[in-house]
Amino acid sequence: MAYPSQFGFQDAASPIMEELLYFHDHALEAVLIISVLVIYIITTLLLTKLSNTNTIDAQEIEMVWTMMPAIVLIAIALPSLRILYIMDEVTTPDMTIKTIGHQWFWSYEYSDFTSLDFSSYMLPTTDLQPGQLRLLEVDNRMITPTNMAVRMLITAEDVLHSWAMPSLGVKADAIPGRLNQSTFLISHPGLYYGQCSEICGANHSYMPIVIEALPIKEFMEYSKKT
Repeated sequence: MAYPSQFGFQDAASPIMEELLYFHDHALEAVLIISVLVIYIITTLLLTKLSNTNTIDAQEIEMVWTMMPAIVLIAIALPSLRILYIMDEVTTPDMTIKTIGHQWFWSYEYSDFTSLDFSSYMLPTTDLQPGQLRLLEVDNRMITPTNMAVRMLITAEDVLHSWAMPSLGVKADAIPGRLNQSTFLISHPGLYYGQCSEICGANHSYMPIVIEALPIKEFMEYSKKT
């Protein structure tokens, strides 16, 4: 289970989030190399005792410091574009869930099931059970199957909201009168926490999102019970 308060990124629970973490490490390596090189050059210039050098002809070094930034930018841009296309790709989903943002709670509608819809409110502190997270637990969790492509249709009823699930690499604005969509695939069972990430009013901090991912067999049993 990934905790929102942990230091750094949450553990990846979907292939898209894994790609984002790999890209983060890749970009950080480039930044680290550049920072070390710049610090080394500054230190060398400050400590050198040379007061008169020949700087009339330095075509080689000019070519190097012109080409190196371009190479670094290409090395960062190509993986970034690849991930953007992966995130925007909407293949044929196995299931569709519509979520609607309200002031200040979420409601969910499972389009593939006739009578599976509910609202999800944050649990008051007085109702929390041992092990549940304060300000993050809800009365009705969004139940999804693992290893199935889920399409989220996201909108709002009143003001702007944002449906964000960091461990899945999903963040989409909920706009009144408009449907945004996103897809994800949860790779293993567990509990995943998110929150509304758009300042939507006085109780903006009290719109948590909880996804409970179940194996397909258990999910089908859950859908039959409801």
